[in-house]
Amino acid sequence: MGKIHDTSKTFRMLNIYERLNKGETLSKDRLSLEYDVNQKTIQRDIEDLRCYIQEKHYEEKDSTIKYDRALKGYKLIKFQREWLTNEEIMAVCKIILESRAFCKDELDLIIKKLLEQSLPEHTTHINKIIKNEQINYVPLQHNKKLISMIWELSEAINKNEKISIDYTRQDNNRRERIVKPVSIMFSEFYFYLIAYNEDAEKEIPIVYRIDRINNYKNLHEKFEVPHSEKFQEGEFRKRVQFMYSGELTRVEFEFTGSSVEAILDRLPTAEIISQEGNKYTIKAESYGEGIYMWLGAQGDKVKILPK
Repeated sequence: MGKIHDTSKTFRMLNIYERLNKGETLSKDRLSLEYDVNQKTIQRDIEDLRCYIQEKHYEEKDSTIKYDRALKGYKLIKFQREWLTNEEIMAVCKIILESRAFCKDELDLIIKKLLEQSLPEHTTHINKIIKNEQINYVPLQHNKKLISMIWELSEAINKNEKISIDYTRQDNNRRERIVKPVSIMFSEFYFYLIAYNEDAEKEIPIVYRIDRINNYKNLHEKFEVPHSEKFQEGEFRKRVQFMYSGELTRVEFEFTGSSVEAILDRLPTAEIISQEGNKYTIKAESYGEGIYMWLGAQGDKVKILPK
């Protein structure tokens, strides 16, 4: 890094703090040359930053700036809450690329922001690992920007406010609904809004694919959710396949195969009732018909038992 033109204390300290957060080792000699100040000034800056860290991150008692004699510079020690590590950045980038959750513009912007948190040499390393996937990224057919919509829907959820939606179903039938939104979930390429229809006879959570929502409006009308009936995303996810909603269904089936683990991973509510060799009798519960679709796709490895 060459000489830095802005030598104000505010800029200098923010820049040093950012570089330490990224994992850079900084020497007083180099910093004094870059910022065109003497080494005593740099030492005061480091002491001020130490005080800031101790005050802001007092729970992390070992978090501080320490001098590394082997590297002949200062490093930030045991401080990981504000910045992702290089390993975490690469892992998150791979997950985002694989999910295909975003259009190309949103994807590129997110990855750019993630890479800006790492040092230039680490950015080059991560880019080599992900670049081919990023260049050849194929967005979903809807190709819509969704991030702002997801945020605005989440605001209605947090405030327990009804919304009206103009929604296109899978059969291209377009309908308007007033719904009580309770959750946003992601599953197999798509973001979903989970809501209760205002005019429904039964309180069954309905799944709406967010990219199929043409228009929406927050009605700013409150709805009540008793604490005992509060929607539980984790429990719902265990009991839904392909995000098909409907009434809670219980099913028993026989599985014959070498990897019962794949069944148990796919169906979190599944329990093995009995086993004879490589034949397992399993029970599970799920909302809607999605579980039957998935079991049917397993061919002769699965036999659904009568209720």
